[in-house]
Amino acid sequence: MELDFDARRLGSYLRAERVFENESLTFSPISGGQSNPTYFVGDGNRQLVLRKQPAGSVLPSAHRVDREHRVLTALAAGGEVPVPQPVLLCQDRSVIGTDFYLMEKLEGRVFHDYRAQGVSPEHRAAMYLDMARVMGRLHRVDWRSAGLSDYGRCGGFFQRQLSRWTDQWRRSRVQENDDVETLIRVLPAMVPADDDTSLCHGDFRMGNLMFHPTEPRIVGVLDWELSTLGHPLSDVAFNGIAWRTTPEEYGGILGLDLDALGIPAEAAYLRSYAEASGRGSTTTTFHFAFALFRFAVIFEGIAARAAAGNAAADNAKSVGRLTAAFARRAIDCLRAPIAA
Repeated sequence: MELDFDARRLGSYLRAERVFENESLTFSPISGGQSNPTYFVGDGNRQLVLRKQPAGSVLPSAHRVDREHRVLTALAAGGEVPVPQPVLLCQDRSVIGTDFYLMEKLEGRVFHDYRAQGVSPEHRAAMYLDMARVMGRLHRVDWRSAGLSDYGRCGGFFQRQLSRWTDQWRRSRVQENDDVETLIRVLPAMVPADDDTSLCHGDFRMGNLMFHPTEPRIVGVLDWELSTLGHPLSDVAFNGIAWRTTPEEYGGILGLDLDALGIPAEAAYLRSYAEASGRGSTTTTFHFAFALFRFAVIFEGIAARAAAGNAAADNAKSVGRLTAAFARRAIDCLRAPIAA
């Protein structure tokens, strides 16, 4: 396997830090992610997970592995949300050329789309319920007591996010898209007045959850790169766009026989979240359209990295083409009612 860093230099550093003892380290890339390159690293006695920034030029606010390490440290100490235990953060770029961190390896299953194939309808129903519960518990975390008061800003979340993702679009777009430009124009005027604040994951979806090897429960929430203090309904809508996208559109469930699969209807799922969070859910068409818009910009960033030769996954080019599909879904969403 070809690595984009010096494995010997990294091994020497990790032995000096007493993370590993043996001379020989093995590296195995973890597939499925499109963001920060991730590897299993072990010495025969211990196996950890390494996440690093991509090689090459990256956008200024992107790929902040130091933020991932910080929020994992806070949540692991609190115990309300299941996360891997962080082990080490390195911001000395002389080691491998980028910032990186290591965390404990969890044992379990990751499903890369919302169909969660290979499990019974009964287990699938329980998995969805636990997904709503864990998201609700995350939004109940006392972020002040967890030492995360400066992890983001209170209030004005959606206005800032619209500005941020518009800027990301301008920086990373590979081709023009009229639907994205329409969303950039109309969404700012639709922002709801409420300014609730919680710790948000930013990418809370099935593919970023690890389930127990045999039981229908979550043992770890993964990939905290986009986490911040923000509005909890941004997470809820992002998680819920599976109901508004097809299996071909990054593993959605639109058009499937949900009853046969054991998957709750959108309205029932939102009620489960509301009960778990204690906040109530007033998700609107704005929230879902914003979530779809943001995902469209993320896909465009993946396409841009693929064009530059810095993609983190082999299917980056095909995933990048989803920009247009998600932008169109966002436009459609503005005309669709929210299930009651």
